[in-house]
Amino acid sequence: MLNRVILIGRLTRDPELRYTPAGVAVTQFTLAVDRPFTSGGQGEREADFIPVVTWRQLAETCANYLRKGRLTAVEGRIQVRNYENNEGKRVYVTEVIADNVRFLESNKEGGGSREEGGSSYSGGTSSGGGSYGGNATQSGGNRPSGNNSRNDSRDPFQDDGRPIDISEDDLPF
Repeated sequence: MLNRVILIGRLTRDPELRYTPAGVAVTQFTLAVDRPFTSGGQGEREADFIPVVTWRQLAETCANYLRKGRLTAVEGRIQVRNYENNEGKRVYVTEVIADNVRFLESNKEGGGSREEGGSSYSGGTSSGGGSYGGNATQSGGNRPSGNNSRNDSRDPFQDDGRPIDISEDDLPF
């Protein structure tokens, strides 16, 4: 089964950062995504307004850098949840739980010397290079230690960043 969604749109308002009673950061914002066609005879483009939720470090990053109107890409999964409101009615909520957010425009407003255009953020620990990786892992950790790792000819990727001797016939494309 597969539940993945990728959206590109503009924020309709600044993200709302809140914390759960356990102290976990959660941010909510709405993304306006243009439909690929125009409506009626006037040629105006319609949009869908899609609620997005981010958690933990990603939530704090979005709250710090995203603002109303910024072009943003979101990758995540669709979640449908329900609850009973004060009147006893069952309410259904459909939202995107984002695990990767990419800021597609630089911060045009002043106030910060750091440009965030084109940066990618996803929930989890830092993996360097302007990207916070939920699925990314830092290299290291699983590498053998000692002098034997340099002489191990079975792993062509053991010396990260150095040229690899590989023939064109070994490439899958």
